[in-house]
Amino acid sequence: MTSSSDVRPPSRTGTRLALRGAALGRPGAPVLERVDLDVAPGEILTVVGSSGCGKSTLLRTLAGLLPLLSGEITQDGRSLTAPSAERALVFQEDALLPWRTLRANVELPLAIAGLPRAERLVQAEAWLGRVGLAEHARRWPHRVSGGQRQRAQLARALAADPRAVLMDEPFGALDAQTRAGMQDLLVEVLRGTGATVVFVTHDVDEALFLGDRVALLGAGRLIAVREVPRPRERAAHGDPARIALRREVLTSLGS
Repeated sequence: MTSSSDVRPPSRTGTRLALRGAALGRPGAPVLERVDLDVAPGEILTVVGSSGCGKSTLLRTLAGLLPLLSGEITQDGRSLTAPSAERALVFQEDALLPWRTLRANVELPLAIAGLPRAERLVQAEAWLGRVGLAEHARRWPHRVSGGQRQRAQLARALAADPRAVLMDEPFGALDAQTRAGMQDLLVEVLRGTGATVVFVTHDVDEALFLGDRVALLGAGRLIAVREVPRPRERAAHGDPARIALRREVLTSLGS
């Protein structure tokens, strides 16, 4: 039997990610240009914009999967040039390996990191318990719901103690009720990890609920980065400052 107390405390703090004068995209086809952006250690930065505006390109560049066309990208002041286990990716499609149980999927990054089998077993079961999947640890991905697969993907991403978690519309395919539950779960499980989060979404209300700040993309550029009023409560949607920010975001998106 494991519990959330069995999860290792984070060994590292969140990382700082920065872009300076950056052009992003593929050679001959830039998607974003002149991007200046700082993501502070431990913050949740949400990124919104219309389809094709460069949200996923930004995320993949921060992951080290796409090289910059020009400019500079750094992690804690050092040039970021390649993927790293310090930066975990979470996709809209759960990307679980279908031939591994949920527990074995969560164990995978721990095995890659070289943890002994007994320790990674404890850690994987503890993380599955933390995301509400303790009773499903031995089930195959195709035998659980989409929301449960996303819970398992979140557990897998956080189990390896990353310093940054880069999330590409991870809840986009879920129904409204499941999506709200996943948003609440994300905030809960991130508490205490120290991880920096960049969360891409096309849903303005999701961006304003989750983000400490929200970055607005459009017309091939970073339009603005705005602080999100707090507290982070669903009942706060009627707060005048939040209403004003929501209106600004929607206007920037041409909605």
